[in-house]
Amino acid sequence: MERLVKGFLKFRTEVFGRKKELFTRLSENQAPRALFITCSDSRVDPTLLTQTDPGELFILRNAGNMIPPYGSMQGGSTATIEYAMAVLKVPHIIVCGHTDCAVMRALLHPEDVHDLPAVKEWVGQAETTRRLMREHYTGLRGKARLIKTTQENVRSQLDHLRTHPSVALQLRKKKVDLHGWVYSISTGDVWVYDFDSEQFTSLLDDASPRLKAAR
Repeated sequence: MERLVKGFLKFRTEVFGRKKELFTRLSENQAPRALFITCSDSRVDPTLLTQTDPGELFILRNAGNMIPPYGSMQGGSTATIEYAMAVLKVPHIIVCGHTDCAVMRALLHPEDVHDLPAVKEWVGQAETTRRLMREHYTGLRGKARLIKTTQENVRSQLDHLRTHPSVALQLRKKKVDLHGWVYSISTGDVWVYDFDSEQFTSLLDDASPRLKAAR
């Protein structure tokens, strides 16, 4: 706890002053560039990963970067998505999984969460992913199987996202783009889902064409 307190004191005495204009502006309103949906895992830092300032990302975090289908579980995740779409009008939604995800391991090995009833129920949000892995990836083992599970879960959560009326409306109006990412903790790489090829490719390999297109 002492380290956290010292961190705040450093922020208040050194960082806040340098960015006072930014914080003054943010105290009046926000206009984030994206809704970033990711895991609660402490090793995943969205602002560090994207090198963004306060106010640029509207962040939704939960175990396993899950998005319950609309109507199945009205709670904080659903409310956050609705607010991002209907009020903030964010133009992008990123669903970001990560390597070595404990929730994905629990999906593959449910016995690991037998004594964690809340976690066990929550993992059920990835039932589609579990079935996909059981029926289409029986030959995968170990790390490769866990990574593929993580990737398929991102795809499944993107499908769940489309069931939310606020998202569906913005998609119909072509006001929002969806993105699927998987972050590799050990390498710092990000694999991005290509909706055309239905494959994940490294953002490092794909960055230059995207930047040129953005210009």
